[in-house]
Amino acid sequence: MESQSFHHDLALLDWQVELGATEAISDAPVNRYDLPKATAKKPSKPAVAAPGSPAPLPVVDPVAVAEQAAGVAQDLDALRTAMAAFEHCELKRGARNLVFSDGIAGAPVMIIGEAPGRDEDREGKPFVGRAGQLLDKMLGAIDLGRNREDAPVYITNVLPWRPPQNRDPKPEEIAMMKPFLMRHIALAQPKVLVLVGNWSCQTLLGKRGITRLRGEWTQAAGLPALPIFHPAYLLRSPAFKREAWADLLSLKAHLRDG
Repeated sequence: MESQSFHHDLALLDWQVELGATEAISDAPVNRYDLPKATAKKPSKPAVAAPGSPAPLPVVDPVAVAEQAAGVAQDLDALRTAMAAFEHCELKRGARNLVFSDGIAGAPVMIIGEAPGRDEDREGKPFVGRAGQLLDKMLGAIDLGRNREDAPVYITNVLPWRPPQNRDPKPEEIAMMKPFLMRHIALAQPKVLVLVGNWSCQTLLGKRGITRLRGEWTQAAGLPALPIFHPAYLLRSPAFKREAWADLLSLKAHLRDG
């Protein structure tokens, strides 16, 4: 009989635990309203490192480091060196090459893409794959070219290193590389910016939605700026080439009239 009562009580206890009971009830009732209030604990003092132990490493702000490194660059070669020495962007560790620029520095048109792809990472130049070939055809249609001394363009990207698997840039990656881009624009001294794709618009305009932004002249980095479709998007969606052609004609007219 005693054994049956034990097993019965144990089963009841297991059932209460399954219901979420976490605290046993004492034999005598307790009026918890009569209990003295617990005194607030004083905040503990910050731990002091023991004598002889190494001091904690300071927290590094990658954006501040980038701003300082970019700010001291006095020409494009120095800026490229500063970017190559920047160690706070994880993209650098998985990339083959730093993709800095192509075209002719000092050109009136500066084209800003998003990030290198596989071909760009391999060759160390922006827009050299299928999308780059289409971009060259688009520029040639309005008598511009990256190697044309009479009507040159200058090309760079928001990010100088290829993201893994061509994924979208992360906000922290854009934030730490933006100071280099802003200094790049200042040193290249273009008259017009062409923002290619969503991420260049996000970086310089704080906006996305290229189908809504394209073709509308705006201001970026203190310069006239024209958002356009990325050539890679046009390869996937050729139906939008008509809008892209209208944007190119708008760029041509702006350069002619300006």
